[in-house]
Amino acid sequence: MSRDVPIHSWPGSYYINSEKRWESGTLSLTRTMVRFVSNQSKESLASFRLSRIMEIKMESSSFIFSTLTVLEEGNVKHWFGSLKPNRVVAYNVLEHFWRERLLSPGSEPRGAECQPSKGRELISLVAGAQRRLEDTGIVISHQGEQFDNMMQGLEKIDSDLGVADKLLSELESPAWWPFGKLPWKAQQEAKVEGAARAAAAAAAGRGSGRNKVITSIPAVVTRGGDSDLKPGCLLVLVSSLEVRDTNCQLLHRFERNEIDEIRVHSPYEITVKQRFIGKPDICYRFLSAKMPEAMCVLEMQYKKKVEFTSEYAAFRATPVSSPCDTEGPNWNEGLLQKCQDTELPLEVPAGDLSQLQVHVLQPSVSQAEAQELKQMLMQLKNLALEAETELERQDEVLDVLTNSTDRSTMHIEKHTCRMKRLL
Repeated sequence: MSRDVPIHSWPGSYYINSEKRWESGTLSLTRTMVRFVSNQSKESLASFRLSRIMEIKMESSSFIFSTLTVLEEGNVKHWFGSLKPNRVVAYNVLEHFWRERLLSPGSEPRGAECQPSKGRELISLVAGAQRRLEDTGIVISHQGEQFDNMMQGLEKIDSDLGVADKLLSELESPAWWPFGKLPWKAQQEAKVEGAARAAAAAAAGRGSGRNKVITSIPAVVTRGGDSDLKPGCLLVLVSSLEVRDTNCQLLHRFERNEIDEIRVHSPYEITVKQRFIGKPDICYRFLSAKMPEAMCVLEMQYKKKVEFTSEYAAFRATPVSSPCDTEGPNWNEGLLQKCQDTELPLEVPAGDLSQLQVHVLQPSVSQAEAQELKQMLMQLKNLALEAETELERQDEVLDVLTNSTDRSTMHIEKHTCRMKRLL
């Protein structure tokens, strides 16, 4: 499988300028190309790279209205019409991938290395830090479980003290007592209600650190079918996923425990679903050139809920980064431009030529290594934010534990005094 696997495609028609007629077919977007294939001849009527696009517009013509035009380098203009579900969807997707520059400009040759590169050394250091942070996270999680068990024990103590309070109240105010509750009993209940309100306020303030943003990527978003693809963005937070429009207005928030499924259709397209019983599910589809940056975080946060579809297997055959801009007729020009951009002497001795070529072909940090480092740093950021959030939660639990312990001690002392009075 090559890089020709389509990310998205739309049925439509293409205007053949030389023959002055429209031809029906399919417009498709791949990792590197925009292509239109005829339905009759199965031939490619138009094929050009994303990097060669100069302008994408929605226009009208004297032959057919509501067309989509793409201006290629060399002042070559392509007309596409009758796109289904509509031209706006095709425009949003093409414009997004063109603007975000889907692929990196170069590739890294795979040759034998005598020693690890600087990029591999950096990756090794980051991997070690990630392992240490994961071990720390396990310890913090175990500590949080212990705090939760202590909270459950205190809740049971509070429940038992509540039963004891009811029994003592019945003994202190029997049915034959004509004056209702004793005055000091009413004061005690008021104090208990005040403590309960304070605990509720503390619980309401809990989780402030859970709203921190881990990463944010631009995306083409839809809640319905393919006819509703609109520009927006996806925000990955510690405790949720947020869908926003181009004006940063919140469209929907998926709480972390409410997400039931994340289906990965391709490295650039996912579907997030929240299921309900008795009413329609909430499902959003995201298409983004920056989706690989978010996937490294989503796979860590939602390991058991991420599902890779059969469509994704076609993209696994080739890496995301490919030498798209160094192939074809412009390969020599691209290589010449790279050599001109590199700080090298104009004249090189013959004996040093091989070493110079190795130096050019093997930079200290390659594009692939930089991308891997970026994803690992995103994972480190995610782990650090989650550890910080858990520590903040444990601090709040410690405050609640202290208050609950003091309150339980006070209640036990009061119940002891009441029982002594009854005796």
